[in-house]
Amino acid sequence: MKVSPAKENILKRVRNALSQPVQLPFPNAEGGNSVFETEHEGLEIKFAEEFSKLQGKFIFCSSRDELADNLQTLVENKEWTHVQCKTPPLQKMLEPYKPAYLNVGEEDRMDAAITDCEYLIARTGSIVLSAAQPSGRALPVFAPIHIVIAYTHQLVFDVKDGITKMKEKYSGQLPSMISFATGPSRTADIEKTLVVGVHGPKEVYVFLLDE
Repeated sequence: MKVSPAKENILKRVRNALSQPVQLPFPNAEGGNSVFETEHEGLEIKFAEEFSKLQGKFIFCSSRDELADNLQTLVENKEWTHVQCKTPPLQKMLEPYKPAYLNVGEEDRMDAAITDCEYLIARTGSIVLSAAQPSGRALPVFAPIHIVIAYTHQLVFDVKDGITKMKEKYSGQLPSMISFATGPSRTADIEKTLVVGVHGPKEVYVFLLDE
């Protein structure tokens, strides 16, 4: 293909510019400090406030006994008969309480699912999930109701803090999928009308266990 002299001159100038790196005009202006004020205390309160704004249901539990009682009350009030849980540590924690509703039916007919999480983001009320969890990718999305059991040490302030923690936890080999679930599934694609529970769970509960 024949290239005009004018075009060739432009391409030559572009190649020369790319071969000579240019120093940033403001090297200290990017990635230094967060634009949000970090809250070192009361992260559970901040998360509860933001999560509730998103129609999430937050339950603080001071002990495992209180957690089991609150779960049992929720299941009875909702008249659920099958709650799926694939996370061995959570199964082991609930086993002494003999929950009759746990893993008693087919997965495609479950009323709700219980999973753990990676971290909780206080500033946005988000739940960090990954493919490395025992529940995998599908369960938190497929379940009509998603119940998350988390611990206070999993609370971080901002998204940046959550990503940093993930890098530390997985030593640079991050899971193939990391998602930030912020409240129940929702969409407003049709006539800008908000509809909840279209592409995922219509309700999300977070049980935060105080350590």
